[in-house]
Amino acid sequence: MGVMVLSTPLAALLGAGTAFGLVLLAVGLSRRDGGPADSAADLDAEPWWSRLTASRGPVDRRRVALCLAVGVVVGAVTRWPVAAGLAAAGAWMLPAIIGPDRDHARRVARIEAIATWTEALRDNLSAAAGLEQAITASAIESPEPIREEVARLAVRLQRSWRLPDALRGLADELADPTADLAVAGLVMAARGSAGQLGDVLGELAASARAKVASRQRIAAARKRNRTSARVIVGATLAMAGMLALLNRGYLALFDTPTGQLVLLAAGCCFTLAFAWLGRLMRDRDASRILAGAAVPDESRTVPT
Repeated sequence: MGVMVLSTPLAALLGAGTAFGLVLLAVGLSRRDGGPADSAADLDAEPWWSRLTASRGPVDRRRVALCLAVGVVVGAVTRWPVAAGLAAAGAWMLPAIIGPDRDHARRVARIEAIATWTEALRDNLSAAAGLEQAITASAIESPEPIREEVARLAVRLQRSWRLPDALRGLADELADPTADLAVAGLVMAARGSAGQLGDVLGELAASARAKVASRQRIAAARKRNRTSARVIVGATLAMAGMLALLNRGYLALFDTPTGQLVLLAAGCCFTLAFAWLGRLMRDRDASRILAGAAVPDESRTVPT
């Protein structure tokens, strides 16, 4: 079988096309609405490959552009279309695996903010004339991670929304199991089942802080996995770079179509392994009890 020789422009073009296709495939598999309508049954019905690469956030166009740029550069340097596609896929996946766990930090900050807000709401109940007044007062100095959501809740109440509907809107925006518990207690209180609401809010705040401590312990254990992933990625990239610079002839077999297929098979094995590792390192919250609880707009205001 003859050697496949590609010119630099053709290699760049093929690399860009391959990288663009793989990035679109990754985005298509990982793109999820992340809305409140997602339920445990819906997740169980998803294909295994969709759950493997599930992503909660919206697609970052700059990130996609960066992945494509990496693919084009690698394709132009190596003249291997498969290497270009694998480089683009790696640029998409690896930051979440070997980089800092920013998603964990955001989740922990939000849970702590929910605990602080429920404590403030409990304290305001003793001085306020009612639950709505206590919520409005708590919005003034609510914690930063949930300040916008609580402020919108206060605005809804000022616009004469029914209190249970406004609270469900808050749960819909926060989209957090811990927030659902607090909102469920407030909804019950709004329907006349207040009981010992202050004590319930205090217990919810304590539970939220215990959850934060548990997440911190889990994050400390996951640091070892991230360190191992960094070592593997670093050693693999360093070895490939040294071979490409110091002994290009050793890699000449990859210039053939058969070599490209072998490279694709090896790259797919690495991709699946890192995707699985990323799935293991993701936080898994309990199912939300108020998922999809938001009501239509026409039923939210108090009738006159």
